[in-house]
Amino acid sequence: MKKILVMAALAICSFANAQKGTILVGGNISYTSEKSEYRFSEDKTSTFTFSPKVGYQFNDNWTVGGEFAVSSSNNETTAGIEEKNNNFKLGAFVRYSVPLSQTFAVFADMGAGFQTQKDKVYGPGNAFSKYKGDGMYVGVTPALFINMKKGFGLNFSIGGLGYETLSYDNNGADYSKFYFNFGQTFNIGISKNF
Repeated sequence: MKKILVMAALAICSFANAQKGTILVGGNISYTSEKSEYRFSEDKTSTFTFSPKVGYQFNDNWTVGGEFAVSSSNNETTAGIEEKNNNFKLGAFVRYSVPLSQTFAVFADMGAGFQTQKDKVYGPGNAFSKYKGDGMYVGVTPALFINMKKGFGLNFSIGGLGYETLSYDNNGADYSKFYFNFGQTFNIGISKNF
C-alpha cells in the first residue's frame, strides 16, 4: 500500500510540473532517406530536420511560445544532377492541452510564421544555378503527451493540417501547399516542463 501511495505522490508531483507558470522546452529531430530506381538511373534523396520550441504555460491548459525549424536536403541523380535545399522557419505557436490522467494528455499546437528556402542545383560539367524563396506557414498538429517523470515526456503525433507558401526571387515560381496528412506521418518528440 505504501508503494502505491508513493507512486501516486510522485506521479502527482511530476504532473504538477506541467501546470501554470512553467516553461516548456521541446522539439523533434528527423532524418529521411529515399531511393528511386528507374530502368537506367536512380535518384537518392536525404533530408535532415531539427525543430525545437520554447513556450510559457500561462494557464493550466494554454501555452504560448516560439518555434523554429532548420531543414537540409540533398538529391543526387545518376544523370549528374545534384540539388541541395536549405529551409528555415521562424514563428510562434499556441498549445491547448487537456490532461486525461496523471500520465496522459492530449494537445493541439497551432503554429504560424515566416519561412525561407535556398536551392542550389549543380548540373553536369560546371552548370550551376541557385534560387531563393520567402513565404509563410501555418499549421495545426494534434498530439498525445506521455508524462515519463518530473515533467519530462514524449509527444506522439500522426499528422496535421497546414498551409505553406514560397515566392521565389527573379520572377521565379510561386509555390503554395495545403496538406491534410492524418495517418500518413508519424512523429515522436520530447518535451520538458521546468
